Amino acid sequence: MNYIGSKFKLSSFLQANIESTLKDARAKPLKESVFCDIFAGSGVVGKLFKNTTKQIISNDKEYYSFVLNQNYIANHRKIKGIESLFKELQDDKLTPPIEGKIYQNYCMGVERFLDSNHNLKSNLYKRQYFSDYNGAKIDSIRQKIEQWKRENKISPQAYFHLLASLLESADKVANTASVYGAFLKHLKKSAQKKLILTPAFFDCNTHSNQVFNEDSNILIKKIKGNILYLDPPYNNREYGANYHLLNTIALYDDFIPKGKTGLRAYTKSTYCKKNEVAKSLESLIQNANFEWIFLSYNDEGLLSLEQIENIFSKYGKYSFVTQKYQRFKADSKRIQKQDSTLEYLHILRK
Repeated sequence: MNYIGSKFKLSSFLQANIESTLKDARAKPLKESVFCDIFAGSGVVGKLFKNTTKQIISNDKEYYSFVLNQNYIANHRKIKGIESLFKELQDDKLTPPIEGKIYQNYCMGVERFLDSNHNLKSNLYKRQYFSDYNGAKIDSIRQKIEQWKRENKISPQAYFHLLASLLESADKVANTASVYGAFLKHLKKSAQKKLILTPAFFDCNTHSNQVFNEDSNILIKKIKGNILYLDPPYNNREYGANYHLLNTIALYDDFIPKGKTGLRAYTKSTYCKKNEVAKSLESLIQNANFEWIFLSYNDEGLLSLEQIENIFSKYGKYSFVTQKYQRFKADSKRIQKQDSTLEYLHILRK
């Protein structure tokens, strides 16, 4: 996924510096350590350390992220018979497109998907996040996955694997400029393609990991481990707003979409508020029952380098390393004065 703040391109930088820091300090080996990714997002960092640590604790307050990490982090054994389930979901004869929540509220709507008793009053704004076919196909797949779960025809592991696969597959054909804050006026080329339900493959091993869907500052008081990795929002862009449609597909609940963008209600993060972020970060650090804390943050974030240094230095030995990094662009054609930023990895040994 083209995800705001994704650490995919920074994976080598993060892994090398975390491993070298622990090695130089003669800390407990990774294979004996509990690693917590408490702002997990799309799960990139958790996946990075899944096979080299004793256990991963993954968390994010966004439900779509919880689904992704239940698949990528919690799932660690092969799921029997999963291939046949994918074939059934992809087959339009076995799982035909239907006029569900996504089609009604996030597609333009065309006659071939409507029966004589149906109307589109729920989509007064004629939103176009997906093509009509893709929206209806997302509905049919999502409803069948839920039906299988309700009827105990699939395991929890299979449920999250199928749902994570649907989220990522739907994202590939979304008619947006990467985030869901708005849709495009005309269907772009990738959005015109038919949705293909592609498996979200996960690594198999013998480890048992934990995945949570909680506020990080509340969860931190309930868990403990060796290494805590922090990747909170850097600015005032709310993930609940930018990825609201992924939450809607994942939750598939009943609500009334608001306004032209069809936004759902979401909880705003204190890490996106300039007057609250420092207090929240310090509370998290203070309550962390972890020896090592690594924080990813860039030079354009709400917190300054001095603020972070002041907070970290109160609780132990502090240092940092940096890496030049290309700025996230929702629209690659947009002209910006500067196309790169400086990524910091702040390091604390409590």
